[in-house]
Amino acid sequence: MLGIVILGSTGSIGTQALDVISRMPDRFRVMGLAAGRNVDLLESQIRKFQPAVASLAIASAVDELRSRQVPGTEILSGHTGLDEMVRRDDVHLVLNAIVGADGIAPTLAAIQAGKDVALANKETLVAAGSVIMAAAKEQRVRVLPVDSEHNAIFQCLQSTNGKYLRKIILTASGGPFRQSSLGELEKVTVEQALAHPTWNMGGKVTIDSATLMNKGLEVIEAYWLFAVPAKKIEVVVHPQSIIHSLVELTDGSVLAQLGVADMRLPIQYALTYPERLPSPVRTLSLAEVGNLEFERPDTERFPCLSLAYKALEAGGTYPTALNAANEVAVEAFLREQIGFMDIPRLVSDALERHRGVSNPDIQDILEIDAAVRRDCTIDIRQLGS
Repeated sequence: MLGIVILGSTGSIGTQALDVISRMPDRFRVMGLAAGRNVDLLESQIRKFQPAVASLAIASAVDELRSRQVPGTEILSGHTGLDEMVRRDDVHLVLNAIVGADGIAPTLAAIQAGKDVALANKETLVAAGSVIMAAAKEQRVRVLPVDSEHNAIFQCLQSTNGKYLRKIILTASGGPFRQSSLGELEKVTVEQALAHPTWNMGGKVTIDSATLMNKGLEVIEAYWLFAVPAKKIEVVVHPQSIIHSLVELTDGSVLAQLGVADMRLPIQYALTYPERLPSPVRTLSLAEVGNLEFERPDTERFPCLSLAYKALEAGGTYPTALNAANEVAVEAFLREQIGFMDIPRLVSDALERHRGVSNPDIQDILEIDAAVRRDCTIDIRQLGS
């Protein structure tokens, strides 16, 4: 039985992962659960799965959970709690579903402790890919992709043993504004941006999907996961979200992974790899789907995608700067402090003034992340003045 820790257990990926795990009681033992501030849901999860430890990021939430006297589970706090949790001897696999750059440190700690990581936190590889993948190679641990697109690529590559790869093709739904004009995009509201047409995700990821930054981040993530240069990573818009991604091989063959839009399928494959087991996901009926459409992304209306390619090609800490500025800008949009199209403007400004570090260590990355966030916050205040 594998001991598993879930970071971000109260979020979209975390709750779906626990649903998958609950159907395999003879395979997994939940040793740790970590959340941000959702005390009620975390308490419910603790009582159901009875982990040895649980952690909350917010001090007041920690105090509240401790006051509820949940028996048998030690309550930890903050970054120290995450670090202690992932390093436990009885933990074999860490599923990181934390949103944003906060996922970097616990991912690195888990790898350094020799744990396999199922990674749903794309920002970890975007901001610190060189450090994370070097550590994984040194410790001989696996970084298993949970994102539906990267999990699809991972599945497609199993039949080739990683050989003969010519190109990766990432699919994008196009988000809710696929057919909107530039003028309409300037007037997008938070409510409209959160209405994703095919996926049920958290707020930050949903906004990233609407701007196509999510796909840009996935391009950078694919670069690190599969050691493929940017020019061999293509994005195609596929509104039905049935083909989750494809790979083109040297002989011209194209392999695709298809399935209904349900994150439990890639989550389960990451957790049970290399085995394939029955899942709660309904089977795909192509006859019911009918048509599959494809189109090129429009980087004039959605410049975040081209900004991600620009950062990847610049290398070093440019992706770190891209990610930090985007996180701050998205949060400001969700708070209605800026407009929808201010997000790519703020990210572009951050990249223009960034002076990159070619071969950063983790300290460089964390310092640059903090500096870019500070400067971007100042930019947002100036926009509002």
